[in-house]
Amino acid sequence: MTDRRTVFPEGFLWGAATAAYQIEGAADEDGRTPSIWDVYSRTPGKVLDGDTGDVATDHYHRWPEDLRSMADLGLGAYRFSISWPRVLPEGGPGLNGKGVDFYSRLVDGLLDRGIAPVATLYHWDLPQGLEEAGGWPARDTALRFADYAERIGAVLGDRVHTWTTLNEPWCTAFLGYASGVHAPGRTDPAASLAAAHHLNLAHGLATRALRSVVSPTAQHSITLNLHHVRGEPEAARKIDAVANRIFLGPLLDGCYPADLLADTAGLTDWSFVRDGDEAAIAATPDAPLDVLGVNYYSPTLVRMWNGDGDGSRAAADGHRQGAASPWPGADDVEFVRQPGPYTEMGWSIDATGMEELLLRLHRDHPGLPLMITENGAAFDDRVAPDGHVHDDRRIAYLRDHLAAVARAIAAGVDVRGYFAWSLLDNFEWSYGYSKRFGIIHVDYATQRRTWKDSALWYRDVISANAIVSEV
Repeated sequence: MTDRRTVFPEGFLWGAATAAYQIEGAADEDGRTPSIWDVYSRTPGKVLDGDTGDVATDHYHRWPEDLRSMADLGLGAYRFSISWPRVLPEGGPGLNGKGVDFYSRLVDGLLDRGIAPVATLYHWDLPQGLEEAGGWPARDTALRFADYAERIGAVLGDRVHTWTTLNEPWCTAFLGYASGVHAPGRTDPAASLAAAHHLNLAHGLATRALRSVVSPTAQHSITLNLHHVRGEPEAARKIDAVANRIFLGPLLDGCYPADLLADTAGLTDWSFVRDGDEAAIAATPDAPLDVLGVNYYSPTLVRMWNGDGDGSRAAADGHRQGAASPWPGADDVEFVRQPGPYTEMGWSIDATGMEELLLRLHRDHPGLPLMITENGAAFDDRVAPDGHVHDDRRIAYLRDHLAAVARAIAAGVDVRGYFAWSLLDNFEWSYGYSKRFGIIHVDYATQRRTWKDSALWYRDVISANAIVSEV
């Protein structure tokens, strides 16, 4: 038997990712105040089994153990998020020293182990006080976010490798304010479009604020869960507009796409977009987007609604059946169930979608540096009698998707790294603790961590800088 190797470029960045509310716990400790997810998860009927992130995986107290796992895996980078209400209670104005100290210790611990800190400023945990003042549909939230970025950047900016402003603003805007299946649980299509714009504006303002206070060598990024949309051309166009180009347009082209404005004209007049906003959002030579983060899990298949009940307009991509639509301006589009196999989320496993998405970005925006900031799968993982977690399906998923990344790189796409989602099993938003994405298993009753077979496999991939297959 011989080894066949798919080798990645020298310097390719290997990492794993988490998010604050999903792992930290310590919800009421050391000056942290509630976020919208604290309020939402504590509201009966919002999260499966009434689960909350109050304890999660207790990373706030167990971070040294988790750092040891990162080092043992050989990670070159760790993508984590900063809890806005932990460092700026109620959204400000004063920094909370204990909260800042936690992240300062984490960053120093990463650097001591040769792991690059990749900090996400917003992974969905808006301070509840800012939601009560209007939330993301209100312009002031974008201004407050820029202030938050500048304040935390001033104290951590000499040590953080990459600053990511937002994680998946599509989910924040449309699952949070249109379909209501994420915090804060509002169902107002017009408000969701305003939220999307103010998230874009927040990115632009925060990036410029960060550049004024952080190390000049730091990288600046945003992470988007771009949808790879297949199916009937008109249906695909509509979904692409509100899934992808609503963010890529102002960010990389300097304006919102005309077809998106036309599709949503019956919902809003877009008067919340003020003169100068699109220029403030756009990446420019003096304030470039150093790398675009791409999160990918599964492709999307669509067609125009035909009324036969064979698909779902309201529950795209595995979101809750019967919920309001997260697709303003595209309610006449139907989401078609794709062939299996599926993950525990009900998402089809298809790595070709990742390759095609990366090629599309390269074609539309030549030379744009990309980073896979999340990719992974949920399966029904259990500790076996031998004490191990045998997650062969996750290994197959990761192998196939890494191979897709390698093919895209061979075709000329500038992909600079890959972050597995997730380092740890954790609180999976509205699904509570029912879905396990981690490469490290967590027993939630005892907080015991157990490396899954996929962690051992990923460690070997990192060590070799290659996917190794026996042939």
